[in-house]
Amino acid sequence: MKRFAVVQHSYSEFLGLIETQLEKRDIGFIYFRPFLGQDLPGSGLQFDALFLLGGPMSPLDSGQHAWLQDEIRVIGAFRQARRPIVGIGMGAMLMAAYEGAQLSAEPAINAYWTTAHKTRTGEGDPLAEAVDGEPVLVWAPGQAILPPGMEPILVDDAGRWIAFRPDAQSIGMLFRPEMKPGMIEDILMEEDREVPENVGELMERMRELWPQMQRQTDKVVVALVSSLQLMQERHKPPVFSLKVEQ
Repeated sequence: MKRFAVVQHSYSEFLGLIETQLEKRDIGFIYFRPFLGQDLPGSGLQFDALFLLGGPMSPLDSGQHAWLQDEIRVIGAFRQARRPIVGIGMGAMLMAAYEGAQLSAEPAINAYWTTAHKTRTGEGDPLAEAVDGEPVLVWAPGQAILPPGMEPILVDDAGRWIAFRPDAQSIGMLFRPEMKPGMIEDILMEEDREVPENVGELMERMRELWPQMQRQTDKVVVALVSSLQLMQERHKPPVFSLKVEQ
């Protein structure tokens, strides 16, 4: 059975709408929650892909969240194992950090609606083609300038990147296809969670576009499955249990 490792960074931000799409395709997934002290995967070999979800912290906050450095290591482990990687929101920022992007912690919450525009690099890319011209919700901590030579596949109305492909098996998205109104409500309920000043406008817009956003998530998942070959089950070495006979 195909099995994905999913790294969760807050109580409220999980696979959301994407969960149903994975379950329809008979794809299992295991959540890892380092913010609760849970260890991250030591290797990518036991999984078919890695999803890095959104979160409130910046990749620059490793002093407060020491596990962020371990998560950078996990990205390297999955790259070495030739496993697909999908980063969403803060997860995309971590992928950018791994590639050597120039990071900024400001704004602490970069949240806004925009229209997705495919770039020349995005021509023919399944994800870029799927959302080109559509409204998307960007929600990520801080900003990142991609390293020289790494071009985005999607940009926002201001020309800032909102999706990039560091290699053929990896995609980072600052926009949030998994998000649904209930997740924003849960974020508002989290203790000591900083939220954007315009959160009411973000929520109202999502409710207006809700049927369209559900269809968009379907298209995003189809594009990810196609471009990253997520339906392909990778070889996983057997796990041995050592039992000492008395």
